[in-house]
Amino acid sequence: MKIESVKIEGLKIITPDIFKDGRGYFLEAYHAPKFLENDISVTFVQDNQAGSVKNVLRGLHFQTKFPQGKMIQAIRGEIFDVAVDIRPASPTFKQWFGIHLSSKNHLQFYVPPGFAHGYCVISDYAEISYKCTDIYHPEFETGIIWNDPEIGIQWPVSEPILSPKDIALPCLNNLFL
Repeated sequence: MKIESVKIEGLKIITPDIFKDGRGYFLEAYHAPKFLENDISVTFVQDNQAGSVKNVLRGLHFQTKFPQGKMIQAIRGEIFDVAVDIRPASPTFKQWFGIHLSSKNHLQFYVPPGFAHGYCVISDYAEISYKCTDIYHPEFETGIIWNDPEIGIQWPVSEPILSPKDIALPCLNNLFL
């Protein structure tokens, strides 16, 4: 298992070791001691799974209280996964990082608390699985509009399919006035 840091502090890309043979493959998706060795000292308390069709964009979500860290992987299809730094004191505040996660590349993406998270589906259909460091609290969930011009995420879809809730999300500046 290889765990890499990226340009925004706290974000990690996990590349599992994959063992393939004529029957298929095996990989270790989570290994607490290896995560700890790579500065991911968390306890996951909830596992989620979601399926979506092509061009669905979910996000950019976060919880104002009980913030969640998330470890995301695509178990079917392909997504473009994005994290936006929403830590006002961070030198990378308002910066984003995106990564392609797929059932072919088996990459995982760790997003710690302090980030808004979202993804869009690139393949005809995708399923993702993600572990969370805190329980979902809908009363504290909010987010940022997907196309906030100040953040400038370069999504691989120009006309995404959005939920009514995600269409109504504000720009980041409106959250931190």
